[in-house]
Amino acid sequence: MKTLETLSLLHSLQCSRCGRHHDPFRLQQTSVCCQAPLVAQYDTADVFPLSTEVLPAHSDNMWRYLEMLPVFDVHNIVTLGEGMTPLQTLRHLPGMLGFDRLYWKDESLNPTGSFKARGLSAAVSKAKEFGVESCIVPTAGNAGGALSAYCAAAGIPAVVVMPRHTPKIFKEECWMYGAELVLVDGLINDCAAEAARIREARHCFDVSTFKEPYRLEGKKTMGYEIAEQLQWTLPDVILYPTGGGTGLIGLWKAFREMLALGWIPDKMPRMIAVQAENCQPVVATWNGLQPNAREYNGRPSIANGLAVPRPFAEPLMLDVLTQSHGHCMAVSETEIKQYMQLLARKEGMLAAPEGAALVAALPKLLQEGVIQPDEDILLLNTGSGYKYLENLGIPA
Repeated sequence: MKTLETLSLLHSLQCSRCGRHHDPFRLQQTSVCCQAPLVAQYDTADVFPLSTEVLPAHSDNMWRYLEMLPVFDVHNIVTLGEGMTPLQTLRHLPGMLGFDRLYWKDESLNPTGSFKARGLSAAVSKAKEFGVESCIVPTAGNAGGALSAYCAAAGIPAVVVMPRHTPKIFKEECWMYGAELVLVDGLINDCAAEAARIREARHCFDVSTFKEPYRLEGKKTMGYEIAEQLQWTLPDVILYPTGGGTGLIGLWKAFREMLALGWIPDKMPRMIAVQAENCQPVVATWNGLQPNAREYNGRPSIANGLAVPRPFAEPLMLDVLTQSHGHCMAVSETEIKQYMQLLARKEGMLAAPEGAALVAALPKLLQEGVIQPDEDILLLNTGSGYKYLENLGIPA
């Protein structure tokens, strides 16, 4: 019987490559068998079906889904109020772009201004639960600020490794939260190499994308919220800006879990990954231009979070696109800027460039027949545009 303090139904961490199970009661990074991402598995057999009626008794943030989250003792949860972000219907852009309706899930209202707050809340909570003494992350921007904030709240030192060209505000927020900031010439893969060196020297807990199993669990709560906000149904199509892929994979994981719980009908959305033309490794693999992204070389983008040239979880992303009968495409820097401005002027929303990339993709997807004008389409904006204004070269 679960107590109030230990409601999590987590029973194992499974290797995403070979399926081997790993101990969830030990701090884990990647699988020892394949050095592949570990994915949390939950045991719902003794409580099936876990009812949605338990949710109102829980919190009004992402931890309302705590039975399906990895923290065993609720006293270890480190929260700043992340989650339960608004899901709105866009007012003007649907008609302008030829659609009946477009839903907009706005992650910019999270603490630290992006969806990264969800993943870092979960990862830092587990770090606290296991008595971790320091954490490290390579980041394109938002993950660094989120780790800095949650580590500050938990009293755990944080090291953030960031590209030198990242907008100044991302660096300043890490400093304000008291994190140690290391700047690197290059993209996030170069930062990952430096973070690995520091991790080995200092024995930090590495919260790099998919180098531990807990950030995914926080990110997946976006999927639970979408279903709850749409009265336990899902849209026909979801567009997601894809860099490291945690959000895309997390959404699909959430949908499969809710299907197993009996919370949603057996009607899954088509998942569409949107990348930047400057850095489109998954698009290149999806289109058969390369066997995988291990040797892909990208360029910086104004959408910092999309500049991930060699995503560690590429196989999992491709699985989501295949299983959902989805699609993958890239948009240009000019288009990202254009649609970022259009969102601001027509909807009053200053979205992150990553979110604006989704709107830029819509006309192309419609023209190619990938999506239809009468479908329920959801766009997931991952963060606030305020942090990126320095990237845009706006005249004074």
